[in-house]
Amino acid sequence: MSLLFEPVALRGLSVPNRAWLAPMCEYSAEDGLPNDWHLVHLGSRAAGGFGLVLTEATAVVPEGRISPQDTGIWNDEQTAAWRRIVDFVHARGARIGIQLAHAGRKASTFRPWSPVQGSVPVPDGGWPTVGPSASPYPGYAVPAEMTPTQVADVPELFAAAARRALEAGFDAVEVHAAHGYLLHQFLSPLANTRTDEYGGSADGRSRLVEETVTAVRAAWPDELPVLVRVSATDWRDDGLTVDDVAAVAGRLGRLGADLVDVSTGGVAPASISVGPGYQVPYARRVREVSGLPVSAVGLISEPAQAEQILVEGSADAVMLGREALRDPYWPLRAAHALGEKIGTVPVGSGVGTQPQYSRAQWR
Repeated sequence: MSLLFEPVALRGLSVPNRAWLAPMCEYSAEDGLPNDWHLVHLGSRAAGGFGLVLTEATAVVPEGRISPQDTGIWNDEQTAAWRRIVDFVHARGARIGIQLAHAGRKASTFRPWSPVQGSVPVPDGGWPTVGPSASPYPGYAVPAEMTPTQVADVPELFAAAARRALEAGFDAVEVHAAHGYLLHQFLSPLANTRTDEYGGSADGRSRLVEETVTAVRAAWPDELPVLVRVSATDWRDDGLTVDDVAAVAGRLGRLGADLVDVSTGGVAPASISVGPGYQVPYARRVREVSGLPVSAVGLISEPAQAEQILVEGSADAVMLGREALRDPYWPLRAAHALGEKIGTVPVGSGVGTQPQYSRAQWR
């Protein structure tokens, strides 16, 4: 068996393979409610053979949304809407995780294809933003610096969302501490100029994400995994480095995190050298230093490329983003290319995917 199609265990959760769907914002919700678009987006990738599918950045509070069209999980109606999607994904034999997020100073923006763009917060349906400091992301509105009470409330907001995620039936939760959103803003000296216990030194700047992971772990069942997405570098000499982030990841592991989803950038504009697998070396370094399993993401598109990343020990799973948008059934193609047979077992057995697609393994 190729390593890509070998199951992986995270605590008591067995994931059928190591080809996973990366979280990608769809900007298609209303009042935070996932709908038929989200059902088809996530469900088709489950049918296509992805072992674990992750939701988009799902806000823990209304003002934590990136845009007014983001999904949320702060009320009962949203929890019930997610349950429908979770059940469908499970019926396809896949596992599903929810990415819990707060956008902080990068909230209340226009969705990418809005005919109107410009300053934020958005004037129609938007809200004032907050951040660790009163310093904006370039081109965005100046956020209000969070009070000590507001900061102290954040871990419980994520924990409450995790409890709702459990009600909805999710198999895993991912704490979003990457891409310049609130927890990353606290981690990075490019966004956090506080002088209290949540700023200053590296220990102070990592305090909030550590408290948040601790709270989520306490709210989440012992037998199910907690993932954390990080940006392993800010791509700036004056920002976070991979060794900074790897050290934080190691501490998060001791607090109960089970896997680090390694991405990069997002807290400030930077020059980034992009190419196939360009973020994989960062995943490898975080894995080496923290001792935790990691997933790698970033222009991973070919089956042999994904297999090699796993074989060489750079990651324990690969996340596909843009490639999964182009090909919802990428794992079926990858299995064929790597000589694996999937899709021949009954739904719900914990391995493979849909018997309806079993002919995909043959020419």
